[in-house]
Amino acid sequence: MANGFGSLFVGASGLMSAQNSLNVTANNLANVDTKGYVREQVRYTDQNYITTKNPTKGTNMHQTGLGVSIGDVAHARDIFLDKAYRLETGRSAFYSTYYEVNTQVEDLFQELDGEQFKGAVGDFWQAFQELAKTPEDTTIQNLVLQKAELFLTRSQSLYSDLQSYQTNLNQQVADSVDKVNKLGNRIYELNNIIQKIESGGVETAMTYRDERDNLIDELASYGAVSYQENQFGFMNIDFEGVEFVDEMGCHNMGIYVEDRTTGFYTPYWPQTTDEASGKYTKVFKLDNISVEYETDIGKIKALLKARGDKYGKASDLVDMESYSKVQDCTVTEVEAQLDRLTTTIINAINDIYCPNTTYTSPDGLTYTVLDTENCARNKNGDLPPEELFVRIGQKERYTETYIDGQKFYVYNEPNPGDDSTWYAMGSVTVNDDLKKVITLMPAYRKDGAVNYEMANKLADMWTKTPFTLDPTDTEPTTFEGYYDKMISKLGSKGNVYKTAAETMESTVNSVENSRKQVTGVSSDEELTNLVKYQSAYNAASRYISVISEMTELIVTGLV
Repeated sequence: MANGFGSLFVGASGLMSAQNSLNVTANNLANVDTKGYVREQVRYTDQNYITTKNPTKGTNMHQTGLGVSIGDVAHARDIFLDKAYRLETGRSAFYSTYYEVNTQVEDLFQELDGEQFKGAVGDFWQAFQELAKTPEDTTIQNLVLQKAELFLTRSQSLYSDLQSYQTNLNQQVADSVDKVNKLGNRIYELNNIIQKIESGGVETAMTYRDERDNLIDELASYGAVSYQENQFGFMNIDFEGVEFVDEMGCHNMGIYVEDRTTGFYTPYWPQTTDEASGKYTKVFKLDNISVEYETDIGKIKALLKARGDKYGKASDLVDMESYSKVQDCTVTEVEAQLDRLTTTIINAINDIYCPNTTYTSPDGLTYTVLDTENCARNKNGDLPPEELFVRIGQKERYTETYIDGQKFYVYNEPNPGDDSTWYAMGSVTVNDDLKKVITLMPAYRKDGAVNYEMANKLADMWTKTPFTLDPTDTEPTTFEGYYDKMISKLGSKGNVYKTAAETMESTVNSVENSRKQVTGVSSDEELTNLVKYQSAYNAASRYISVISEMTELIVTGLV
């Protein structure tokens, strides 16, 4: 216990400590509903003791205390809950984004509950059912042309909508990268502010720490983050395993266009990229995304994966090697499936109107040529017959060629390296010659009789042309079944993403509730503290009054 006037100092220290505690409690109450506010806790410590006599055997140490002070005003945080919250936030954002993309694609396909596109396929098939009855009827032939036009228009419109949605996702990638950079820059600014405030060892920058923690929470939704605070209060942050915020500053991400055809952005790290040589260090690794390796984290990764890095084509579904590049890339994969459906229908119809065969010349060369014996002809018996769908800006389907003195119609094969030469989405149109002169429509046999066999093939192909959805599909289906299977697979994936998103959201809410129990302000608890510190303040005041009276009595008694 202090003696003399030192006792006044002890009382004053209690008075100041109680006053500061009241201020902290009032601040907590004022921010009870402030989002992101972390309650502050007062921790007391003893003032220094003055030793007046060293202890000897059998005696106590003689010390004079100087009262109490606030050792620290601590943030009520749990670093383990913070880490769990940020991890689950990132995973929740990943699956929520994937589910949102999947839902949007479903909406594009199922216009008016699927009636528009599926209806166009059904109407096209129905037109061929009518054609099978009277192949030579020009009215029915015109109906086939109209439904072909409608089918192609709807297919290309839907494909264009999917491409537009990819562009939308691409812009979301750019916006998200910009947001991450802004968060990183602000965190770096706060690091410097916190260091300046706390460098004197007196004050703790609580408000700025709260802001920084909230920014890290938000940053975690965009990608995988790890962080470490050093002894000076500076928070170093890694984003996707690479230094993002350190003592040197914030290493902002950049974006570059990898494919000029699509214009799709790819985030990269400028600090480790050699742009001159075109060797970019990509921020996100999109292969081997799984729960097991905790790589299913972040909104940007989900946007990149769902968007894909190209426009899907039927050629992406040829084999597993090609398919693996678009698998789980929601929009690209669906584009490829739509293109495959449309392309297969187009080629099946053309191959019936203009069937091919092979001819091997005596010198061993093999040619793909028109099967003149079995192909249908128009009313005039012309060869080669007109195809229903033609390639835009490409050669005719056949070139008249003499081989070994014989006339053949050699098929102009598509160029594997040039998509525009294929009978595929965006590179075909309905034959204008047939639109102008409907009597050019193939409907007769070589002998001039009506070709019912060809017409029946056109009607039957819708239910007798088996093909699979993708290389993982082992059950061949028909054209109508293909569309149903495509939508079913899209819906199944959507349910998986929805379930995962809801599970992650539930986990995030659970962890957040646990965090709030630690960081949240309880008005009842703070009011209790308010009474406690007020009582401590009053006690310190009475203590000072008593010491003052004792001192006055001693002084006046000596006179």
